[in-house]
Amino acid sequence: MYLVVVAWLYVALMMALAEATHPRGGLLGAFFTFVLYGVGPVALLIYLMGRPARRAARARREAEAEAAAAASGQPGGGGEPAADAVAPVRKEP
Repeated sequence: MYLVVVAWLYVALMMALAEATHPRGGLLGAFFTFVLYGVGPVALLIYLMGRPARRAARARREAEAEAAAAASGQPGGGGEPAADAVAPVRKEP
């Protein structure tokens, strides 16, 4: 995947360079060409392609936190209600 990213950034850089050196082009246009054709789409692509890895890492962290809470013996860590829990008192109508 990184080969595609590097190749696309190279193409966008060459487009920006061509615009900057063209007699009717300018540096501002070259900058926006590089940002809008190169950096923007590549950043979006990397973000979207990294989503499964971020999801797996989050699930792994949550599983480790649950395992640590269950092993510590603290209330609420084992998935069972606390023994001294009292039901809320309701007022009679």
